[in-house]
Amino acid sequence: MSDSNTPDLSGVPHVPDVPQVPDVPQVPDVPQVPDFPNTSTAPPVAPAYASATPPPGSGAGPAATPTPQPGYGAGPSAPPAYGSPPPPAYGAPYAPYPGQPATKQPILSILALVAGIIGILGSPVVFIPIAGGIFGLFIPAAAVVLGFLGRTKEPRAKGFWLTGIITGAIGVALALLSIVVWAVVFANIPNTGYSY
Repeated sequence: MSDSNTPDLSGVPHVPDVPQVPDVPQVPDVPQVPDFPNTSTAPPVAPAYASATPPPGSGAGPAATPTPQPGYGAGPSAPPAYGSPPPPAYGAPYAPYPGQPATKQPILSILALVAGIIGILGSPVVFIPIAGGIFGLFIPAAAVVLGFLGRTKEPRAKGFWLTGIITGAIGVALALLSIVVWAVVFANIPNTGYSY
């Protein structure tokens, strides 16, 4: 029999029940780590000023105490003495000692190199009659002077001061050649005949 208040659901498909989510598995207990003896403390180190021989009159000879060698399985080694550099890390080069002067930069040789290059690159100024040759002498001459100063004071920077001397000499030669050429050109200009 059908009830008049209940609608007919014969055309509606059947919806299955929602499946149940399985329980989260339990994490197993972590086993306890056994206690190992504490090796973090280093054996006491005798101060550097203490002597290995007992005081006179005690009747005992020098005691030979073995010193543990650091290595595999040994505890941490004693810290380095005061004022000594720390040991380097594995494979790392030694760092310079504190208070060691830093390597001085070859300033004079670098300035000679720069002035020589500027003298060569600025050589077209020598095409200005007479004045260009005179102005073209200053920077290359400074390169030569700084190069020779660098040679005496900074012998390890040979590449810099030698390049400064060579390029400065080329710049000076170009400037002198310009002065001579312009002097010859102006000397050969015919006189226009002005007279007083």
